Amino acid sequence: MDLRRRLIGSVGLLLGCLLAVTAVIQLLSLRSDIDAEVGASAELVNVLLAAGNAQPGLDERLARARLRHLSIRTAAQPAPANAPHPLLARLGLGPPAWPEQEIRIGGQVLYIAPNPHSEIGERLQDTVRIWNTLLFFFGTTLLVTWWCADRALAPVRELEASLHRLARGEPDPALPAFALREFGRVARAIEHLAGALAEARAAQRGLAQRLITVQEDERRALARELHDDMGQSLAALNVTAAYLGRNAGRLTSAAVAECAADLRRDLRSCSEHLRAMLRMLRPHGLHASGLAQTLRELVRGWQGRHTEVAFALDVPDALPDIDDATALAVYRVVQEAVTNVVRHSGARHCAIRLAAACPGLLLEVADDGRGLPDGVASHGGLLGMRERVAMACGRLDTVPNPSGGLRLRATFPLPAPANSPSATAEGVHP
Repeated sequence: MDLRRRLIGSVGLLLGCLLAVTAVIQLLSLRSDIDAEVGASAELVNVLLAAGNAQPGLDERLARARLRHLSIRTAAQPAPANAPHPLLARLGLGPPAWPEQEIRIGGQVLYIAPNPHSEIGERLQDTVRIWNTLLFFFGTTLLVTWWCADRALAPVRELEASLHRLARGEPDPALPAFALREFGRVARAIEHLAGALAEARAAQRGLAQRLITVQEDERRALARELHDDMGQSLAALNVTAAYLGRNAGRLTSAAVAECAADLRRDLRSCSEHLRAMLRMLRPHGLHASGLAQTLRELVRGWQGRHTEVAFALDVPDALPDIDDATALAVYRVVQEAVTNVVRHSGARHCAIRLAAACPGLLLEVADDGRGLPDGVASHGGLLGMRERVAMACGRLDTVPNPSGGLRLRATFPLPAPANSPSATAEGVHP
């Protein structure tokens, strides 16, 4: 059952009960009015019979009689006051004054006049009864509606508590089974959200662990390079310099020239090793004018080391203006994608394409390997690439390659031109 049907059913049942109560009240009121009318008619008949038969005590009978709509008195009784009801007088609804009519019955003279006060009192009682009924309707409807709404919306508190549990990092929202269809759908959506959050947290932990591992691997590789290559070159420089210092007075010009040549060779080796490490840490030329050449050097390096994979690079010489963050993201995505192709895909061909496409910069890396294994869509290097592209306000998608393998498609937004309306508006200050 849904919430609308439950509320309509509850309110409908309430209104039906109220209508039944109103009908009972009206029936009881009708019975009372009938008894009053019959009693007044009987009293009138008795009064007229008593006057016609000249029965004694007619004045007392008239004083006790509860007549309706008529005023009857004898000559010995004072005339009744015909003042209108105060409320009707204020509203201008007072009845007109009717003179008394003299009627002779037997030996008695009776004075009869219309008496609207009984009808006015009856109408006022009916009005008060209707108002009381409406107030009862109003109050009962409010109370029952509040109770129904509070009971129907009670699951909202359970949903709120489950969301708080998810916000605190608890994996299980612990939702009960809901009878209403709407809350059941919301509960299923929250459970789906909980699963997605659990996967995201697991992927985040995996990414953090991978980042730490990559950082430690880079530090070990840097330390090994410095120790093996730079350390040996610096040691050779130290030996040559020490030799020159000890034998400076005894060396011939030819020996000094030979030592100088050794120093230059070792210094050149140190410089080459330093440039190689700098290129590994952050290649030079990561901007619009140098990005194409930097990517060519990266692909050329992989092609020289892994000749079993045929690389094809399609990069225009002139790229649109991009910032350093976008250029670095493009380079790192290509670097990680090519690394995955070489190490994991088993591909024979790898095509890299970078082009300006509406509304931004498009990067595609396609291979003909084994494709993406199941369960790694949000883990490993792919998650790192996705996070890096997101940091550059871009988007990374993975689609199957029609010829087999995998195709990575990354799109990056381009900065607004300097003469565009938005850029002009941002650059103008009062």
